[in-house]
Amino acid sequence: MQSRLIVIEGVDASGKETQARCLYERLRAQREDVFSVRFPNYESESSALVKMYLRGDFGERAEDVNAYTASVFFAADRAASVLGQWRKEFFGGGVVIADRYTPSNLIHQASKIKGQNERDAFLDWSCELEYEKMGLPKPDLVIFLDMPPEYARQLMAGRENKIDHSQSKDIHERDASHLQSAYDSAVYVAKRSGWKTVHCVKDGKIRTVEEIADEVYASVSALL
Repeated sequence: MQSRLIVIEGVDASGKETQARCLYERLRAQREDVFSVRFPNYESESSALVKMYLRGDFGERAEDVNAYTASVFFAADRAASVLGQWRKEFFGGGVVIADRYTPSNLIHQASKIKGQNERDAFLDWSCELEYEKMGLPKPDLVIFLDMPPEYARQLMAGRENKIDHSQSKDIHERDASHLQSAYDSAVYVAKRSGWKTVHCVKDGKIRTVEEIADEVYASVSALL
């Protein structure tokens, strides 16, 4: 029996890791068949090209690598992880909580494509590549943490790099124009794809972790 797959998505510094952990801990207290995964899978050799891309080995700006090429880097890491290391979790039943997954390409890479028709064509291609060609399971629910970039930049200021745990920023994080275009792309794709949007800012202030977590949990509970 295939697992139920819940994906937490959003732009950089939107609180994905925190909310994925909160959701996992809450569900794990109720049932044993709950698993937590995170993409990119930096602990695996499968993320080598992702690391090179984010370090700037192929160009100092995100736009230096076109959307299709960069998407393949991330897709290959996911395929290797899901079909190898995490096969039991994804195909053995239970509930998988993913901190990022295939929708991340739809957010970050689609933002590089300016024409609407061309962007929609990319979105369709990306889904076909990972779900149809690669055989990765489709999410049962994608929760989009809507954190506007001006607030995300505040949260990002003192955060360590997840690749090498340094204070340096990857090419997505240090590019303000990419952060804005990725956010705009995320809002569009969330509506187009029917994701559940959770607004992280209310009345000009970032909502508490607990408030956001309660809304995320309510959406997941309705599904399960």
